Amino acid sequence: MNTDSFTSRAADDAALRTGRRPSRRTVLKAAGATALAASAASAATALASPAYAAEEDSEASTRDFIVIGAGFAGVTAARELRARGKKVTILEARSRVGGRTWTDTFAGQQVEMGGTWVEPTQPNIARELKRYSIGLEEEDPLDRMLLPTPNGPKVFTPAEGNAAMGPLFEKLFEGSKQYFERPFQPLYRADLLQKLDKLSLRDRLNELKLSPADEMLINGQTAIYSGGASSEGALTMLAQWWSMAGWNNEGWSDTQRYRMKPGTVGMLSAMINESKPTIVFNAPVASVAESGNRVHVTTRAGKTYSAKGVVVAVPVNVWHTIKFTPGLPAAHTAAASQGIGVKHALKIWIHAREGQGRFYGQAAEGGSPIPMFIPYKKTAEGQLYVGFSVDPKLDPTNTAQVKDAVKKLGADLDIIGLRAQNWGADEFSRGGWAFRKPGQLTSLYPDVLNQATNRITFASGDIAEGWTGFIDGAIESGMRAAQLANGEM
Repeated sequence: MNTDSFTSRAADDAALRTGRRPSRRTVLKAAGATALAASAASAATALASPAYAAEEDSEASTRDFIVIGAGFAGVTAARELRARGKKVTILEARSRVGGRTWTDTFAGQQVEMGGTWVEPTQPNIARELKRYSIGLEEEDPLDRMLLPTPNGPKVFTPAEGNAAMGPLFEKLFEGSKQYFERPFQPLYRADLLQKLDKLSLRDRLNELKLSPADEMLINGQTAIYSGGASSEGALTMLAQWWSMAGWNNEGWSDTQRYRMKPGTVGMLSAMINESKPTIVFNAPVASVAESGNRVHVTTRAGKTYSAKGVVVAVPVNVWHTIKFTPGLPAAHTAAASQGIGVKHALKIWIHAREGQGRFYGQAAEGGSPIPMFIPYKKTAEGQLYVGFSVDPKLDPTNTAQVKDAVKKLGADLDIIGLRAQNWGADEFSRGGWAFRKPGQLTSLYPDVLNQATNRITFASGDIAEGWTGFIDGAIESGMRAAQLANGEM
């Protein structure tokens, strides 16, 4: 077993205690310029190997842990438990690994239908990039930015656009260097957060009394991240991301700058090929019951698996679909009821003929069903773009609707094809990226992070201490769950 996770965490942990990020140059140099040898396609093939994807009945009586969910949190937890010599079975509801990450192809290009970008200063991602020699691919520079004004969309150069938005975000998050003094330990200054955590992003925008023109430049982001309206999301959620990105707009912009060359499935494949847990696909879980010194997990198909402990590595929005005996602790029940993943999150890939180039489009709050729009790669026929929506009325298969939504951003696309993933409608996700609601950090997270159950622990990017809602947070949560499950915390 590779023991890198035991030997290289000390520097990362020290950085997290002080709130400082590792150097991007150092991380990129360590990761190297070469991608993982396997392509996304060969990685997916490797994951279907019978050695990993079939239940081994001989382990049934000696199995140590069951991990529910084969996303980054679950695969990380399984790898860490396997590194400790434990026998692990992963039960995955889908026919693939990845959870809310999903490497696929569209218009002849590798695309991510879920989580995509990683930042090489994110500590857990940095460690995994180095561990598996996975290279990063940087997004090509933008031609221009289309941003909202009271008179309609306006064309900005990237420098002009960032110069306009950066100071406004600095105003929005003024004071975050104090209340998120150590942003990877979000409750470090709980004394300062008690009142602030009750504020929505709309509350904070109202406090600032920005001009209509200024607010339009940033309320599109506060709205879409929140789930559709700035009133839905907590100020402290976006402020923590901003703080971990270095308290500046450059760092915040860098969170959508790099992708893994082999795709997210490349890193998952490397983790699985190293640790070799048993994986059972198409096995959605119906119930988890503790009985004596064992936990019994029953699938919807009626098959029961038993182990000494269980790691529940599914999104928080899915917890209520599983019957737990005894019931969930109060904080977990509240989190499941309130939800954390954005319920109507939709990611849509748009293949268009050339003519509009590499533009970034952003609408004001309520200005377009697709309020955030990002260029991807050129194709033989044109250009790929990716858009994000939280509008349940948008039909992502309707070319006319999508074309009209993009036109509201200021661009007229000649659309060739569409491909979308509605994470809100996915029964095994029931939402997309995580975004806390007002009050959740201070009222729920102390107990949810401690995960104080008998033989059941929880792992999800939704409940990460650091990069909540990012791949880095899922890895962090999986590592913590493995330590809790193994009695190390």
